[in-house]
Amino acid sequence: MTDQATDSEAAEPDIPGKPTSASRTTLSHIMTHNDTNLLGTVHGGVIMKLVDDAAGAVAGRHSGGPAVTASMDEMAFLEPVRVGDLVHVKAQVNWTGRTSMEVGVRVLAERWNESNPPTQVGSAYLVFAAVDADGKPRQVPPVIPETDRDRRRYQEAQIRRTHRLARRRAIRELREQRMAEGFQD
Repeated sequence: MTDQATDSEAAEPDIPGKPTSASRTTLSHIMTHNDTNLLGTVHGGVIMKLVDDAAGAVAGRHSGGPAVTASMDEMAFLEPVRVGDLVHVKAQVNWTGRTSMEVGVRVLAERWNESNPPTQVGSAYLVFAAVDADGKPRQVPPVIPETDRDRRRYQEAQIRRTHRLARRRAIRELREQRMAEGFQD
């Protein structure tokens, strides 16, 4: 599945693609008492901020300029994060459209008091829109998947995009139907 280009979009010059490895990044942070919730574990919002920061860096790197968060899908918290854990947030572009891109993020924690390998504690998918200096959408380079894993991520991102668009369309149609029936939601 690809984005449908309008006549004005088709007139824009093609931008050379970038491989998935070109913008991949890891952000690491040691969790402290300032990051905790009432249960004494790291607050989910702190993890979400790290996820958004890493994904934003990847989106900006891939698009060659500013990119803003458009949506966050499927933020999953798999294990609690504790004070002292060294958290690694790994992000890469999975898919690109004309002006938007999906960034996949994995969150790993190295337990400060264990010698085990890092544990996956979370994952998320975010959609970013590339913007120009005036905040208007701008074209992004296509992503070029390099490995079988990258190609799988690209295909899964297309499925998530299809579902996001279908959900948005269904909600809009329901609201229009309710308005036509005289409901004032």
